[in-house]
Amino acid sequence: MKNLELHRVPVERLRRTCKPEELDFCMTTEDVPPLDGFIGQERAVRAMQFGLAMDAPCYNIFVVGRPGTGKSTYVQAVVAQTASKRSQPSDWCYIYNFAEPDRPLAVALPAGEGRGFQKSMEEFVSDLRVALPKAFEGGDYEQQKDAIVQSVSQKMAGYFQQLEEEAGEAGFNVKQTSKGVVFIPLKDGEPLSQEDYEKLPPQQRWDMEEKGRKLRKKLEGAFHTGRMLEKQAKEQIDELEKQIALFAAGPLLGKLQEKYKEFPAVLNYLEIVLKDLTGKLDLFKSSESHPAQQLLQISQEEVDPFNRYKVNLFVNNGLNGGAPVVIEPSSSYYNLFGKIEYRSQVLSMNTDFMMVKPGAIHRANGGYLILQAKDVLADPFIWDTLKKALKYRQAMVENIGEQYRLVPTATLRPEPIPLNVKVIMIGNPVLYHLLYSLDEDFQKLFKVKVDFDTEMLRSPENLRHYASFVSSVCRRENLKHFSRDGLARLIEHCSRLAGAQDKLSTRFNEVVEVVSEAAAWAKVENSRYVESSHVNKAIKEKIYRSNRIEEKLQEMVLQETIMINTDGAVVGQVNGLSISSSGDYTFGRPIRITARTYMGRGGVINIERETNLSGNIHNKGVLTLGGYLGGKFAQGKPLGVTAQITFEQLYDGVEGDSASSAELYAILSSLAGLPLKQGLAVTGSVNQFGEIQPIGGATEKIEGFFDLCRAKGLSGDQGVVIPVQNLSNLMLKEDVVEAVKNDLFHIYAVRNIEEGIELLSGVPAGQPGEDGNYPDGTVFRLVDQKIHAYNEGLRKAGANTRRKKTAGQVK
Repeated sequence: MKNLELHRVPVERLRRTCKPEELDFCMTTEDVPPLDGFIGQERAVRAMQFGLAMDAPCYNIFVVGRPGTGKSTYVQAVVAQTASKRSQPSDWCYIYNFAEPDRPLAVALPAGEGRGFQKSMEEFVSDLRVALPKAFEGGDYEQQKDAIVQSVSQKMAGYFQQLEEEAGEAGFNVKQTSKGVVFIPLKDGEPLSQEDYEKLPPQQRWDMEEKGRKLRKKLEGAFHTGRMLEKQAKEQIDELEKQIALFAAGPLLGKLQEKYKEFPAVLNYLEIVLKDLTGKLDLFKSSESHPAQQLLQISQEEVDPFNRYKVNLFVNNGLNGGAPVVIEPSSSYYNLFGKIEYRSQVLSMNTDFMMVKPGAIHRANGGYLILQAKDVLADPFIWDTLKKALKYRQAMVENIGEQYRLVPTATLRPEPIPLNVKVIMIGNPVLYHLLYSLDEDFQKLFKVKVDFDTEMLRSPENLRHYASFVSSVCRRENLKHFSRDGLARLIEHCSRLAGAQDKLSTRFNEVVEVVSEAAAWAKVENSRYVESSHVNKAIKEKIYRSNRIEEKLQEMVLQETIMINTDGAVVGQVNGLSISSSGDYTFGRPIRITARTYMGRGGVINIERETNLSGNIHNKGVLTLGGYLGGKFAQGKPLGVTAQITFEQLYDGVEGDSASSAELYAILSSLAGLPLKQGLAVTGSVNQFGEIQPIGGATEKIEGFFDLCRAKGLSGDQGVVIPVQNLSNLMLKEDVVEAVKNDLFHIYAVRNIEEGIELLSGVPAGQPGEDGNYPDGTVFRLVDQKIHAYNEGLRKAGANTRRKKTAGQVK
C-alpha cells in the first residue's frame, strides 16, 4: 500500500482547468476585438516573411504542416497582402510571326496596354476590311491598270504587225494555230502546198528554209520582248497596287505607330504588317468570301486573311491591384502550363497563334503561384515541367505528350515567356521529406521552408489571442458569442487536442468545428451565449457520431468475446493499452499481453514478429527486453531462458513500443511465478536500463481502460500505470477525474521497471546486495532463481547428451 500511495497521481494533476481569473480580460467573446493576424506560428510567420522578401531566384517556398493548422488560409492572406504592395507586371501578347508562322512571338506591354493593343489591332483589321476592297474598287485603279495593259498590248501588236510585214516581203504568210504561230511559204500570193514545195529546186527550198529560220528567230525575239513587257506590266501593276494599299492602310497604321512609338517591338511588328499587306493584296481586293472554298480550307488564316493581324492577349494584368496571386486548386497539366487548342474542320484539325491559351504559371508571372503539393506530385508531367520552368526561368506552352508521339505532328511552338514567379507549395511533412531526400532539384528550387506547428504555449498572451480567434469566427459566421465559462471550457478542450496541459492546439479546423457546433446547440436552447454545457454537448455529440467501433469493441469485451480481466491476479498476464483510430476519432483500447517462459536459449520470442504482424518499432521494443534481462540477470551466468510474448486476440498487426514495459512485466511475472493485478493496465516503453520512457496518447489510453472498468463495475482497485513523464500530457475527461477523486479509479506514474513491477505484483522488486544477490522474497530474487534453475537444467541436459554421444562412439 505504501508503494501505491507513493506513485499515485494527485487529482489536480489529471487535468488542467481554465480558471475564471485567467480570462479576466473579458466577460464574453463579444467584448474581444477580432483577431488581427495569425497566432501560434511565430516560426512559420518569420520564415514566410523572409521567403516573400527574397527576390533572388530559386527562393520558392514550401509550407509544411499537418491538416487543419490553417496554413492554406494564412498563406492566401499574407501573400495577398504582400502582392497588393507590389507593382503590376507586364501584359503579354502573342502575335503572328511572319518569318516563321509556327513560332508565334511574345510581346510585353505595360499592365493594361495589352488590352488596348488588342483592340487597336481589331479596329485596324475592321477598318482594313473596308478600306482595302474599296480602294481597289475605285475607277482610278482600273483606269491605271487598263492603261498599263493597253500599253503592253499596243507594243505587242506593233511587234507582230512588223513581223507580218517582214514575212510578206520574204514570201511567207503568218498564221495562228493551236500549236502556235507558223510561217507558210507563198507562191504568186497563194499558200504553197507540200507537193509543190517538194517540186521546187533544192536551192530555192534552201533559200525559203533560211528565210523561215530568220523569221522564227524574230518571232522568238518578239515573244521574249512580250514576256519582258508583261513582266514589266505586272511589276507596274504590283507597284500600283502597293501604292494604293499604302494609301489605304498607311494612315491606319500611322496612328498605331504614333500610339506605340515607345515600344520598339510593336513598331517593328507594325512595319512587318505593312510589308505583308502589300505582298498579299490579291486576297484583299474583294470583301466577298467564297463559301465553297472556305469549306475545304485547312488554315484559318487562309479563310480569314486578316486573322494574322490580330493580337492574342495572352495575359492581362490590367485588372490586378498589384502583383497577381493565383491559387490553383485543380492542378492539371493544362491548368498550370496552358495549352494549344485545335479546331476541327473537314478531315483535319488545325490551330493558329490565337488559340494559344495561358496556364496558371503565366497568369502568376510577376507575382505568386500557390499550389497544393499532393496535386502537383500526382502527375509526373506537372512536377517535371514545373521544375524546368523554375530552373530555366521560362514559361512555355506545349501540349502534353508531344515528345512521346511515334510520328511527329505539325504544331505551334510559341516563343517562351521570361518567368519571374514565386511558387508557394503547401504540403504535409511526409511529402516535404520525400522530396528533399529524393529530388536534388527540389533542394535547389525550394530554399525556404515554412513549418507550421500543431500546438502553441498556453500563455496568458495566447489565451487572449485564442479569445480573439473565437470572436473572429463568431463574427464571420454570424454565430452566438461565447461566455467566459464557455470560452474556458473550449480552451480546456484545445489543450486536450494538443495533448498537453501547457499547450493549445493550432489545428484550427477542429477548433472551428467545436465552436460552430457548440453555437448550434446554444441556438437550439435559445441561450444568449455559448456556455460550457453547450461545448460539452458539442464534444459528446461529435464523439457519439464517431465512436461506434469503440462501443462494439467494449461490447465484445463485456460479452467475453474479447478476453480482458479487470480484477483478480494472473501469472504472466498484464493489461496493455493501445491506440486505435477510426479516421476522425482516436480511442484507447485495452489488450491482453501474455508471456510464457521455459528452459531454453531462444531468448525473447515475439510471436507477432514471427507471424509478420509486428512493425519495425515494435520489433525494436521487444529486442530491447533481451538487453534488459541480460544486463540484469546474466552478468555471471548464461541467460538460459526462452520467453514467448504475444498480444492476445490481436489480428490486425501491432506497431510502436509503448507496450514494451507491459511485455517485460509479463515476462518477469512468468519467471518469478508472481501473479499481476488485472485491475491495473500499463503503458510505457522501456530502455535496456529499465527506465520507463514516455508514450503518446496517454489520455486516450487511460480513458479507454476507465470506460471498460466502469462498464464492468468500478471496484476501487482499478487504475492505469503510466510513465511519470506523461503527467503533463493528461487532460482527462471529467468523469475520470471524478472517479479518481472518489477513490474509485487510480492513476499511477512510475520511472522504472522496479516501481512498476512492485505496483503490479505487490512484492518488492529487490536491490542486489554486496554479494550481488537479490534479497529473498523479492521479485528479482525469484526471477534469478528461476533462471539459475533453467541453466542447471540446460547443463544437465547437455551432459546427458554428451554421455549418450560418447557411449555411441565406444560401441
